[in-house]
Amino acid sequence: MIQIPVTICQLADGHFFNEEHQLKEEPIGIFDSGVGGLTVAHAIKQILPGESIIYFGDTAHLPYGDKSAESIKQYSRKITEFLLEHNAKVVLVACNSASASAFDTLKKEFDGRTILIDVIDPVVDYLSTRDFDTIGVIGTKRTISSGTYENKLKKRMPKAKVVSLATPLLVPMIEEGFIFDDISNAIIRAYLSDPTLKSIQALILGCTHYPIIKNQISKIFNFNIEIVDSSRIVAETLRDTLENNNLLNRGRKGKDQFFISDYTAYFEKIARMFFEGEINLRKADIWS
Repeated sequence: MIQIPVTICQLADGHFFNEEHQLKEEPIGIFDSGVGGLTVAHAIKQILPGESIIYFGDTAHLPYGDKSAESIKQYSRKITEFLLEHNAKVVLVACNSASASAFDTLKKEFDGRTILIDVIDPVVDYLSTRDFDTIGVIGTKRTISSGTYENKLKKRMPKAKVVSLATPLLVPMIEEGFIFDDISNAIIRAYLSDPTLKSIQALILGCTHYPIIKNQISKIFNFNIEIVDSSRIVAETLRDTLENNNLLNRGRKGKDQFFISDYTAYFEKIARMFFEGEINLRKADIWS
């Protein structure tokens, strides 16, 4: 557990300023390559309504799944710095590709500066409490090729069989707005009919975009297997982390902020689907 130093000082008017109290009111930083992390952000707002968030969607570089590990590390470092400059009290890597390729690097580089949470370890922790013989994982090429889910699950669940399948078209499909239609249904069915996923009892949605099409995925399996959606699992891990570090905000929350590195109309459409009211969406070109 990271212990963040706290300062208490007396102001000129005789009142005391508690730095810890101010830190609790700072936002939760979240980043993803695009709209996928909004599924996690939405779950956080449901579980932790008193918290405000600052979200960064790196739409200029999406999808991360076909980028090199070094590129993803570079993007992740820059975005983490951006979120810390905007006073994020915690940084949540709401992207499986970044969690698989960059999370260990971020932990080393930002050790002592912030608390970092990924979207893979909480899912592995959850599944280790379940009794599945065969678990499937779908995700981007980068997430699947890294073997992160398989390796971590094997350590925690040595008797379980873990099978993985890259489904690279799903992220651009979702980002382009092809959901709940014949095109998306055909692509989803083509992937999930793969023999690799035969006889699985649970399927990990190894990309935070995928919960947007969770019902379509469930339907392919006739609703007979558990679809493991990381969004709520990660939100619950965040809640526990905030409580353990005395950072949970029980007071008045600030405004949520949404940044993207390149404007896409679809991002705003999905954001409005998850978050009612006006979306404070701004472009932040942090790469120039």
